[in-house]
Amino acid sequence: MEPDRLEDTVVGWLLEGDPAIRWQTLQDLLDRGARTVAQERRRVAEAGWGARLLARQDPAGLWGGGLYTPKWTSTTYTLLLLRSFGLPAGNAQARAGCRLLLDHGVYRDGGINFWTAYRCTRSETCVTGMVLSLAAYFLPGDQRVEVLADHLLRQQMKDGGANCQTYRGATHGSFHTTIMVLEGLREYEKLGAKLAGEARDAQRRAREFLLVHRLFRSHRTGEVVKPAMTRFAFPPRWHYDILRALDYFQECRAGHDERLQEAIGMVAQRRRTDGRWLLQNRYPGRTYFELETPGQPSRWNTLRALRVLRWWEAPGSPV
Repeated sequence: MEPDRLEDTVVGWLLEGDPAIRWQTLQDLLDRGARTVAQERRRVAEAGWGARLLARQDPAGLWGGGLYTPKWTSTTYTLLLLRSFGLPAGNAQARAGCRLLLDHGVYRDGGINFWTAYRCTRSETCVTGMVLSLAAYFLPGDQRVEVLADHLLRQQMKDGGANCQTYRGATHGSFHTTIMVLEGLREYEKLGAKLAGEARDAQRRAREFLLVHRLFRSHRTGEVVKPAMTRFAFPPRWHYDILRALDYFQECRAGHDERLQEAIGMVAQRRRTDGRWLLQNRYPGRTYFELETPGQPSRWNTLRALRVLRWWEAPGSPV
């Protein structure tokens, strides 16, 4: 099939998907106008995956009856999915759920700690990153957003990464923690709030941590840190993989760096002859419903891979 015809076929297939896929395809791959994109984006709350998740919220404002557990049906993980879907930020149900995360999670050290009943006396950096990404998106005017951002900035390690096990003596950043902190700080940075400049600088240092590792290799031995990092999952939950990392890099329009080349090459090589990417991985646990089937073509992975490659191949991209 001719390359242009293949692209048109794949984009057409994406546009046959859920509203969450359609509006991002219109915006990120077709450069449609803001009005057209916003019209389709509003449908996330009205039909498909987004509407199905909103319908599962209980009268108390929670999903799954809990703040962080059970995985993957709790309020935190449901709101992370809804944010990924692009649910409009003013949605009243999501704002109510997010407010519960802050009301019951913000701890005296400025981070998120849902486990005080178990006598846990410190916030959890990974979860704080998650909740910051949600609060900056759904509750940008809440003063606690600033508190969470300040806490995360203070968790950055000397190598630029972050690790939720520092209290146990960890001295090296974690890929999983670092990507969640990056996503939280990026969402906060977009607000243009008081600490936006510091958040931008912290992200630059954290991106360097990932670049030193070429996104998935040991900086000491060059070996792949963990094979799962090279398999593309959606939703990623709390897990890191190179497509998730590259999607963050393209979202913030980070400069091109030759240390990304190998990971970019892996994304390109995973494309099938029909122009699509498979769902390569799924993390076990209870869900309300499955978005896609492992081993089958994935609209989520195809959408994300295409916009990563589009960013990378764009003429005049920063270096």
